[in-house]
Amino acid sequence: MKPTPFNSETDLPPIPFDLRHCQAAAQLKERGLPWTPHVGCFVWDPDEIMEVTSPFPGRIYFILNLGHFLRIFGSLEEISRKLVWLPTYHQTRLLCDQVGVDQEEVLAVLASADNIRTGNELLVLYKMILSRLEVSKNL
Repeated sequence: MKPTPFNSETDLPPIPFDLRHCQAAAQLKERGLPWTPHVGCFVWDPDEIMEVTSPFPGRIYFILNLGHFLRIFGSLEEISRKLVWLPTYHQTRLLCDQVGVDQEEVLAVLASADNIRTGNELLVLYKMILSRLEVSKNL
C-alpha cells in the first residue's frame, strides 16, 4: 500500500508544530536545553537526514520506536545532535518547572487573549523557557 502524504490544503494538522515552533525549539537547543531522546518525543529534522518521508508536515517525526532512530543515527548523542526536540505542551509545562519559570507568570501569559490561539500557547511557553535559559546563562 502506498502511503498518502499529509495535504496542508485539505487536512487538519495533527500536531500544533509549525516553522515558528521549530525555530524556537532550535533556539532552545542552542541555549543548552538538555534532552535525551526517548519514545514519545516529537523531533524536527532540519537537515533532512531522515530518508523516510515524515507522516507529519515540515519534516517532523515522532519517536515511537527508538531503535529505528538509533539504527539511522548510531547513538542517542547523535540523535540529539542532529535532530531538534519539539517539546509537547505537557513536556513544556514540566520544563517550565525545571528551569524555574514562575507558574503564576505562565498562567497569566497563557490567559492573554492573544496567546490563546491554537499553537500560540506552546510558542509562548517556548519563549518563556528560552528567556529563562538566557538569564541563567548570564548569571
